[in-house]
Amino acid sequence: MTEANPSEAVAAFFEMLAAERGASGNTMAAYAQDIDDYQGFLRVRSESVLGAGESTLRAYLSVLKENGLAARTVARRLSALRQLHRFLVSEGYRRDDPTVPLASPRLGRPLPKVLSEEEVDMLLAAARARRGPEGRRLLALVEMLYAAGLRVSELVGLPLSAVSRDRRFLTVRGKGDKERMVPMSEPASAALLAYLEIRGHFLTAGRPAPWLFPSRAASGHLTRHRFAQLLKQLAIDAGLAPERVSPHVLRHAFASHLLNRGADLRSVQQMLGHADISTTQIYTHVLDERLKALVRSHHPLAG
Repeated sequence: MTEANPSEAVAAFFEMLAAERGASGNTMAAYAQDIDDYQGFLRVRSESVLGAGESTLRAYLSVLKENGLAARTVARRLSALRQLHRFLVSEGYRRDDPTVPLASPRLGRPLPKVLSEEEVDMLLAAARARRGPEGRRLLALVEMLYAAGLRVSELVGLPLSAVSRDRRFLTVRGKGDKERMVPMSEPASAALLAYLEIRGHFLTAGRPAPWLFPSRAASGHLTRHRFAQLLKQLAIDAGLAPERVSPHVLRHAFASHLLNRGADLRSVQQMLGHADISTTQIYTHVLDERLKALVRSHHPLAG
């Protein structure tokens, strides 16, 4: 065993982070804060990082939870302590790693950010108020994104051939090069038709292009970044906070609003292009709220 005091051992750990792992200043500061807090707990118990056992670590995690720290914060603290104790064992400061038996807190999946139906209506109204070719294109993009729940990369990269003759369906090539058929709403179909009438405005020198939304970008089509910029400005025009609006938020709105109006999870999975329904289950909070509302409205004891 290496003869050292706890302070020297912890200092050696931070030297390793900086020298071998090239940890950033922010990472070092976060580790320092977490480990300092743990050492403060140990000092009260007259223990140190060189001798504290599993029971001490469990007691520390319990205190964090009792103090109201979020599960994600507790998990981060435990991760820092795992890194420290692995180092102490690898460098011979101690023989055992008391963090091995400990399970990280279950974090769950964060609920997707979503706009209400009224907010989407505000966004679409602002798009309809735009004039000229740019306005028609933007309305088509927003209507299609909300109507079909496309990933932004799928939307901007649609080939012209993806649109069915009657414009009621899109053939979308998604992740894993898998194709799916996605239905279009009447407003989206109408917006697309209006855009197709002036699509030539976006062709370079009038040359034909295979993309539904051609542009002068290196890719030959409208970029994700540019569309996100246009959407942020549209949010401002609609009176919405721009940080709340993004292409992916509209995809979330598509799924959440469908479920809220009675669509089944399997159908939404297919339209979103999720390979596994467990990915789609992040939206079940909508179903939960709908069921709660149903009970509140109709259960004889709800009053």
